[in-house]
Amino acid sequence: MGSLNKMNFITRLSALCLRKSKMQQRHRSSRRPAVPLGSRILTDPSKVFEHNMWDHVQWSQEEEENAKEKAAENSLVKVQWEDQDKYEREASKYWNEFYKIHKNNFFKDRNWLFLEFPEILPEKRREELKTEQRSSEHTKINSTNSFSHKNEMSEEGEKYWKKNYGGGSTSVQGYVYNKKQAKSLTDNPQGKNRGEELGRLESFPGSDATYRILEVGCGAGNSVFPILKVLCNTPGTFLYCCDFASGAVELVKSHSSYNSAWCSAFVHDVCDDALPYPFPDEILDVILLVFVLSTIHPDRMQGVVNRLAKLLKPGGMLLFRDYGRYNTAQLRFKKGHCLSENFYVRGDGTRVYFFTKAKPRQVVVPYLQIH
Repeated sequence: MGSLNKMNFITRLSALCLRKSKMQQRHRSSRRPAVPLGSRILTDPSKVFEHNMWDHVQWSQEEEENAKEKAAENSLVKVQWEDQDKYEREASKYWNEFYKIHKNNFFKDRNWLFLEFPEILPEKRREELKTEQRSSEHTKINSTNSFSHKNEMSEEGEKYWKKNYGGGSTSVQGYVYNKKQAKSLTDNPQGKNRGEELGRLESFPGSDATYRILEVGCGAGNSVFPILKVLCNTPGTFLYCCDFASGAVELVKSHSSYNSAWCSAFVHDVCDDALPYPFPDEILDVILLVFVLSTIHPDRMQGVVNRLAKLLKPGGMLLFRDYGRYNTAQLRFKKGHCLSENFYVRGDGTRVYFFTKAKPRQVVVPYLQIH
């Protein structure tokens, strides 16, 4: 199972069908081939360790059955209902404890974001960044191009992860478009109310921006600061970031690179539909969720996506990456940690769900057509 646990599954989902069927090859450094996710096809078994993960790797029937058997075995004993309720009610407490212990020393900055998700940026800035990358050696960013979740971690984080959660990484990744057709507020049956809402919130953070991004589950800012580094040279852009762990948000705000002129960090629980956002609906161009949906109870995922979709502009995009089914961490869970099918609680009280490609498609079906 060793190398197969480092696979990466890609699902590309688009309502507007705007994506090319083939992904471009990118510059290759002398240290490691920089091949975008989705085109890492293993054809020579001797090169299995050339990347931390591969696309479209087929398990043998024996390997698949072995993984299913291990997952079934560690799911036999479920966590007691009263404890499951506690983990749900106190989810933010456990993540606050996590950040209290590790602060911003657990994960590395996600410098791979723009390589794997160039859609984060406005199209013009995207092209400029591509030109800048071509004209430079960019060895540093290539050193983290091919990654597993483990390789995002600092040395401290990697030791902690190996001890508590296991090794390899399998993931699901993709993007979703808001398929509403563009139209003015006056064309919207609710246009009057939306106009009144915008009037009330005309001074909201980022109100002057023309391109807005929200990262949900920002943690200590490992996506925030690589994004800000680019946005500070991109007029008219603004980044929102939120987390339901107040300790994580404080870490972001106290960071030397945090600047309220470009970013607004706030505490928010996306599972609570009654909580208002500090900006109106239908103003976001991109929503980013990296290892976030997996922390949410499977029964609540649809409601979360429903609410987030309302924040997107017509044609806006939701980008996500998360754990894939039969990740090494899933197979190494002991009996008594399973909450429900493919949903587990770690030793520190934080929870994790392991996806197949089908699950994200089911959750976002109201908002997309499969491309």
